[in-house]
Amino acid sequence: MSPSSFNTKKLTLAAMIAAIYTVLTLVLAPISYGAVQVRLSEALTLLPVLFPEAIPGVAVGCLLANILGGSMLPDIVFGTLATLCAAIFTYRLRDKYWLAASMPVIFNGIIVGAVVHFCYDPAISLPLCMLFVAIGEAIACYVAGTLLVHVLKRTPLVSM
Repeated sequence: MSPSSFNTKKLTLAAMIAAIYTVLTLVLAPISYGAVQVRLSEALTLLPVLFPEAIPGVAVGCLLANILGGSMLPDIVFGTLATLCAAIFTYRLRDKYWLAASMPVIFNGIIVGAVVHFCYDPAISLPLCMLFVAIGEAIACYVAGTLLVHVLKRTPLVSM
């Protein structure tokens, strides 16, 4: 998406996605953070299948949720990076939906799983932390994210 194609409507959509991601993460904080987490806001990482504006939206939302949620600096940096990478690859693979939906599971499972192990729960093995995060991410993406994309495809919003 080039800067010249980024108009007010697209900027507003990105900002709305960031706000929804942030609020949803914070409201569901007990399940959004920790070694065993289901960050339901990560369902929004599938929105790049429909809107490229969702890429900066979910990245900014993740950044804000991690800062406001009291995450450690490595989590703020690398958690946001994981979500950004997942959103970019989801967009690039948008024509192969199930492969696109696996991008947040893979990126967050590996990156956030490592952050959880090294910063929060070193008593839990690295592979187990990665697995726990990937399972929570799979629930968010394959269940909530797929439902969200399916519903949005049927709305006039997609034809913006």
